[in-house]
Amino acid sequence: MSLPQTHSVYRAKDFTSGPSALVQGTEPLPTPQAHEVLVRIRAVSLNYRDTLILRNGFGWPVKDNIVLGGDAAGEIAAVGPNAGFNVGDRVVALFDLKNIYGPARSANDCLGSSIDGTLQEYRIFSEEQLLRYPQYLSFEEASCLPIAAVTAWNALFGSNPLLPGQTVVFQGTGGVSIAGLQIAHAAGAVTIVTSSSNEKLELAKKLGATHTVNYKEQLDWAAAVNELTRGGGADNIFDNVGLADTENSFKCIAPGGIISAIGFLGGRNVNKVVNVPLLSLVRIATLRGIRVGSKQQFEDLLRFYEARQVHPYIDRVFSFDQTVQALEYLESGQHFGKIVVSIPGQVVSQ
Repeated sequence: MSLPQTHSVYRAKDFTSGPSALVQGTEPLPTPQAHEVLVRIRAVSLNYRDTLILRNGFGWPVKDNIVLGGDAAGEIAAVGPNAGFNVGDRVVALFDLKNIYGPARSANDCLGSSIDGTLQEYRIFSEEQLLRYPQYLSFEEASCLPIAAVTAWNALFGSNPLLPGQTVVFQGTGGVSIAGLQIAHAAGAVTIVTSSSNEKLELAKKLGATHTVNYKEQLDWAAAVNELTRGGGADNIFDNVGLADTENSFKCIAPGGIISAIGFLGGRNVNKVVNVPLLSLVRIATLRGIRVGSKQQFEDLLRFYEARQVHPYIDRVFSFDQTVQALEYLESGQHFGKIVVSIPGQVVSQ
């Protein structure tokens, strides 16, 4: 069999209509050039940023008529001259295609926003933008790693590396928090998960949460963390809410601890003044911004996952034709962990 001449692609017709703005179409199949490969995408995990883009709430530049999707796992379908992969190799793609090591220098090379992403059947990548992943993982599981898991890894090990016995707080039960929970648990940390859902907190316990806090029942969740840590506070806090709740994070951070600023579920435009420099000084703590991570960190993560045999937690898998419904489900906030779009197919030999 030969490769098809066309493939299916989802593009956003506008950035105000939400998931219904995605339109599925057919486009010519691209051909890899020197040091490039054609990837048959087999699974795409979705992220909160995808819904923000479709509601004009992202805050960073977005290309017109964009192909969404920042995560992907797949197989090599064709290789260009001098490419370091073989047909059939299973790979994951970097989210920030040019962040090889160190902090990201720009937001202009991120899949699914500034450049076309992964909600398509095939995509060209340069060889340095891909990594082979451990074969115990399914396509769906591997697709959960590039954004959520690398972000969590960066938060836990990108500055002061997490040590066994230290305490980490995870706000909510979305993709980054659950990836962080699984990593921290496997690394021997004490873990605390917050949520407004007792059902989700029970699931978190099954994944290794040492303690849980329902912030609807315990309104002062920072006091609950201090009580659980006997007044010592947490060594790392995954702040997914942003300025609306940053002050509470400082109330329960341990001296020398890190608050990892990861998301802004509490909104971008918050009418609240928080004296972060003073709080950092008083608590002897660091507020550290996290925007995913580098290829080097991704490689470290993959070694850790293979050594610990970590399986990403997937809430639901949707078919490629159900991509709009998958984004609607993500937007509803009902999920726990990751939502994945599975793209069926079989790689053909060259």
